[in-house]
Amino acid sequence: MDPTGSLRNDIEAALHRQNLTTWQRSFLTDIHARLERSDGQARFSDKQWRKIFEILGRPNNVIALPPRTVTAYPPRRQPSKLLWPRFSRAGRRLRWRLRNLAIGFLVVAAVAVGRQAFDLGREQFQSAPTAMRASQLQEFTVTDGDTVHVVGEAAGTRLVGFNTPEKFSPECEYERQQGERASARLRELVAHGTARLTKVACACAPETEGTKKCNHGRYCGTLLVDGKDVGSILISENLAVPFVCGKTSCPPTPRPWCKA
Repeated sequence: MDPTGSLRNDIEAALHRQNLTTWQRSFLTDIHARLERSDGQARFSDKQWRKIFEILGRPNNVIALPPRTVTAYPPRRQPSKLLWPRFSRAGRRLRWRLRNLAIGFLVVAAVAVGRQAFDLGREQFQSAPTAMRASQLQEFTVTDGDTVHVVGEAAGTRLVGFNTPEKFSPECEYERQQGERASARLRELVAHGTARLTKVACACAPETEGTKKCNHGRYCGTLLVDGKDVGSILISENLAVPFVCGKTSCPPTPRPWCKA
């Protein structure tokens, strides 16, 4: 949640600072996206709050941490003795055997169903084209012109093939303005078309995918709206430039918007 209603503004102001580390900038960008997605109602752990305060340079007591909710459960009712008449030794033994037989049947049935589901999923996965295995319709929010945030994921997803102006850490005012336009245009495209986000492998060194050494810990993906790549649309509208990486590395990020 956003207790003061100004946390998003403070994060946006902090993202304009030049002294942030790459990790701090990525962390604040993800927090800002979660606040935007939830309209300021996102919940964070105590550790996340402390890290936010630390980066923003605010003492921990400026904003009271949200209280933890404790659910009280009613006491467990004991079965009435009237429902459990006394059985003879033979009756108790029969009941014990029937109970174990029922448990054994349920375990065998659960294993069989799980095995069948696993085999079916493996067959579908192996028969699907490689490009489609990571494709799925997902709910996401737009962070900026070339980054989205899938609901439920800790890190954002960097769209590949193009680069848009920075709105959080611009090199000049014109770049910030263009970055705002690119973000607004991407939101417009997603809102008025059928969007499909596909996760792809990042251009990183082997065994670094998913770590801070690869794309600042973010995922990589492509985004199609009505079958058209959003990067191509933004490039055609002068709101982005091509940015094509190799298999394990990328060239310097193009940022031509502040050049004379």
